[in-house]
Amino acid sequence: MDLLDADPLGSQEQVAAVASRMSRGLAELASDIRSVVESAIPGLRDSNSDNMAEASVRQNLESVLGILARGGDAAGIEPPTAAVDQARRLAQRGVSTFALIRAYRLGQWQFLRRVIGDLVAHSSGPASEGRATLALVDGVSEYIDNVTEALLITYAREREEWLNPYAILRARVRSVLVEKTLDLASAQERLGRYLVRQNHLGAEVWVPDAAPEAATLTLLRELCDALAKAAECPDSPLFVALDEASAFIWLPLGTRARIERECLAVELMRRPGTFAALGEPESSLDGFRRTHEQAVSAALVARLNAHPPARAIWYADIAPIALMSANLDATRKWVAEALGPLAVDGERQAGLRETLRVFLANGSSYAATAKELGLHRNTAQYRVRTAEDMRGRPLREGRLDVELALLACRWFGAAVLAPAGQA
Repeated sequence: MDLLDADPLGSQEQVAAVASRMSRGLAELASDIRSVVESAIPGLRDSNSDNMAEASVRQNLESVLGILARGGDAAGIEPPTAAVDQARRLAQRGVSTFALIRAYRLGQWQFLRRVIGDLVAHSSGPASEGRATLALVDGVSEYIDNVTEALLITYAREREEWLNPYAILRARVRSVLVEKTLDLASAQERLGRYLVRQNHLGAEVWVPDAAPEAATLTLLRELCDALAKAAECPDSPLFVALDEASAFIWLPLGTRARIERECLAVELMRRPGTFAALGEPESSLDGFRRTHEQAVSAALVARLNAHPPARAIWYADIAPIALMSANLDATRKWVAEALGPLAVDGERQAGLRETLRVFLANGSSYAATAKELGLHRNTAQYRVRTAEDMRGRPLREGRLDVELALLACRWFGAAVLAPAGQA
């Protein structure tokens, strides 16, 4: 005979009594459960939806305690409104379904610990305690099974619907970029609220090697908004997700044709692991396309180096070498001809190349080179002479080639250098 069948009335009375006592301390219980869950799963924390998270826990507790108090059936029950809203919010933030499931399981575990403790404290005998405990476990487990399934369906649907607009927008933007005969009015219709007749700054932003559960798309969306704010854009930027770890953006500049680089670099530094390749301010429909092409070229250069020398990569800085990325074999041979033994992937050669690059960029000033690199003037002078000796001929011979080759080494890295040990 099933244990519960032996005394269903007595056990249900104890279950109802436990539910009644727990309901009186509902606020404290909800706070404790939320604290346990968010401590175990930090990705659930979101200062922008604290009230939603708290309401979700509270409404779930109210629902399950009501079922236990009435002895009702949890089958077919609808999830609480706040729980549905929170599932949608988690989907929009890119939080994985596994985190959502684990959150409910942790909440269930914490809830059962509390109610069973209350039951033991108020029960009159071992048999009755056992029956009531089983009833509680069955009731709560059934509730969690049904609600979790319903929420996962909501999550999947919301995730699909949330990402789908990006796919639609991506297709529209792509058509504006590739259809060269498209007129301005048609382009404006496809881009919606983003104004075409103004100056634009295009960029590609990304997080390398990001896992989907890292919510990188949300991070990049926030970065886009922060860059627009820092650039004092007069309107909202255009954000086009490529995948969960990269996106194209356009910052609206209105009539401005210049922008302070430093203000954008600061926003990148506030978000470790993010990179941005940026074009130059360009005007109207042709400029919308041109600044984007520049950003893509800069991103291609940056992605060739496993460790890019900067997190903000400006097209203007790498324009002289951007076309070299199309044929790295030819570029490697040319760099070797221009730099000789300096074009080796070694720590010593890297230090000498950097000193020489800074020296040439500062008009061959030893004092300026020493200041920028934090060296004594004599040390800077010694390093420049050593680099010149290693190259095997004076800097005045093919100086422009040397500057371009050093720039290529800085951005392409090992892709255009001979392996260590080779000359």
